[in-house]
Amino acid sequence: MDIKAYMQSVGLAARDSSRVLARAGSNIKNNALEAIADAVNNNRAELLAANNKDMDNGRSKGLDAALLDRLELNNERIDSMIEGLHQVAALQDPVGEITDMGYRPSGIQLGQMRVPLGVVGIIYESRPNVTVDAASLCLKSGNATILRGGSEAINSNRAIADCISTGLLAVGLPETAVQVVNTTDRDAVGELITMGNYVDVIVPRGGKSLIERISADARVPVIKHLDGNCHVYIDDRADLKKAVAIADNAKTHRYGVCNAMESLLIAEPVAAAVLPELSKIYSEKGVEMRGCEKSRAIVNSILAASEDDWAEEYLAPILSIKIVAGIDEAIEHINHYSSQHTESIVSEDFNRGRRFIAEVDSSSVMINASTRFADGFEYGLGAEIGISTDKIHARGPVGLEGLTSQKWVVFGDGQIRQ
Repeated sequence: MDIKAYMQSVGLAARDSSRVLARAGSNIKNNALEAIADAVNNNRAELLAANNKDMDNGRSKGLDAALLDRLELNNERIDSMIEGLHQVAALQDPVGEITDMGYRPSGIQLGQMRVPLGVVGIIYESRPNVTVDAASLCLKSGNATILRGGSEAINSNRAIADCISTGLLAVGLPETAVQVVNTTDRDAVGELITMGNYVDVIVPRGGKSLIERISADARVPVIKHLDGNCHVYIDDRADLKKAVAIADNAKTHRYGVCNAMESLLIAEPVAAAVLPELSKIYSEKGVEMRGCEKSRAIVNSILAASEDDWAEEYLAPILSIKIVAGIDEAIEHINHYSSQHTESIVSEDFNRGRRFIAEVDSSSVMINASTRFADGFEYGLGAEIGISTDKIHARGPVGLEGLTSQKWVVFGDGQIRQ
């Protein structure tokens, strides 16, 4: 296959389709989402069979447990994909919304209108559900999309792409509005991130090495996050029952996800009361604990942490633990080592909670809640295109609004500039 020629044809088709989507009404887009949901539901057996092939291939290639967890589809995850499609269909369409309308002394009236970005290229690893999440959000926000999944999920992604094509054609939209790159050749990625004439923005989702490569080589704007070194800080004014439940869930609910807690900070006055209980839970669940000297003095089964542990995104049943003097040291530690993804404080002190959310520089900051809530589905976005740790254009879970831009619109009645 001539990869350059193939990707150019994909890009041209996406650009043509983006113009169709830009003028499509909300009803047509919503009907397409519902038709895709029906196709996914009606083709469960085919989706599971395709995913089984990918899982078997992954095991034979020695993929680790975290990657296999991301790769796996089951009925529960298919249900979640379908629910995400329904939720996106129910969301208000941002395209065409005009805000900040006002009159100027000249008599003209102006405001800002939300418009699609155009063509969104998405590069991701492992998770086949991203195919549906990305397609639904791009479709609802009027963007054509080019999806390049990892080679480990090629069979799953092809099966999902068939469902998406079925839904698009059912309502008269071009099936090229959503295209899954049908090759595992890595040169396709290099082409995609340099096709500035066809692609308006790139969204990479995957490991740190992938995102660093895309960010370095892309000739198209990139919405990215590098990693998810998320923290929970248990304050000395925390409800310890809440603290245990949150610290347990944030770490052990799922290990191979970017919003899992990787570092636990505990205020010294309550460390002896809460750490033994948490360490028992973690030990029973097979979590390896690496801690500072103070934490090891309380629980001797905790291994010694290195300097690298404080900045590590494990994506595995491993946790770093540090005892801090209080909120000042916690905030300083987080802002130094965090990847600016998601952080949470457990505290009953209102002022400390306010301080934490004001001073911690991350895309999601929480009070008395698990970091696992940092997710487009949980935020009511229906799904997410990714979680951005950038500070320009979009930050945090990127939903419909993050996939639009704004243009100025001016209404006049014959005014000319004097």
